[in-house]
Amino acid sequence: MSYTKSSISTASVITDFKEITKMGLSLSVVFSSVAGYFLGAETISITTLLLLAIGGYFMVGASNAYNQIIERDLDALMDRTKNRPIPAGRMSVNTAFVIATTFTILGLITLYVINPKTAMYGAISIFLYTSVYTPLKTKTSLSVFVGALPGAIPFMLGWVAARNSFGIEAGTLFAIQFFWQFPHFWSIGWFLHEDYKKGGFHMLPTGKPDKGTAVQIIMYSVWTIIVSIIPVFGYTGDLKLSIVGAMLVFILGMVMLVYAFRLFKARSIKAAKQLMLSSVFYITLLQIIYVADKFLR
Repeated sequence: MSYTKSSISTASVITDFKEITKMGLSLSVVFSSVAGYFLGAETISITTLLLLAIGGYFMVGASNAYNQIIERDLDALMDRTKNRPIPAGRMSVNTAFVIATTFTILGLITLYVINPKTAMYGAISIFLYTSVYTPLKTKTSLSVFVGALPGAIPFMLGWVAARNSFGIEAGTLFAIQFFWQFPHFWSIGWFLHEDYKKGGFHMLPTGKPDKGTAVQIIMYSVWTIIVSIIPVFGYTGDLKLSIVGAMLVFILGMVMLVYAFRLFKARSIKAAKQLMLSSVFYITLLQIIYVADKFLR
């Protein structure tokens, strides 16, 4: 099979577009928003669901593009990012800026059609991610705390899209994804520590992959489990969880906690990667369990 120069060029443009917007990450965020919508919706609106998915992708894609513009010189120093479109020279800063700005405008408009509160939280997410979290990454490990704020918005954004209000329910969804991000991102910061050092990023709470960092990972894993099963006790308004659902979430949490303890014991790159994967499975399956529990309860 032969390939023309045009087809190769088109494929390269599509690949670069996917990379500048971090398509995989953006789709996972959309998944969280959709899960939150299903939890909050009293009747499912396909139109609202599509607007939320499209608007959510625009907003996350914009944040990622702005991030890569700001960090382009640092990305060129790290092995995992040096082949991104901007540092590799395949995309200009101006082109990336046009994509980011267009996505921001389209995202805000799309989410505003759902309701103004959804658009407001989307705008807050972009602002915190690009204007606060991104610059702080080279200055302090507290950047992870700041980054966890916009990172926790998608799950609760779906609820706000469904109910047009922020209450204990949306707050609980926010808290679940907020606490979850610490074991998740610290495990990534652990096995990419040497690469992050090349870019001058401070991603671990103690500044290095040591026992202190492992202890904090365990602590936040525990908090994640506790917050995740709170709805079973009936204190979170319309956000409910059955005993069976809570047990499944608890078991998932214990699996993640086991990997956190393994990291504490081994303090190795392999253990950090295993914890990262277990955290991804945790948040994905938790959201599926929450939604299934609502409709099967």
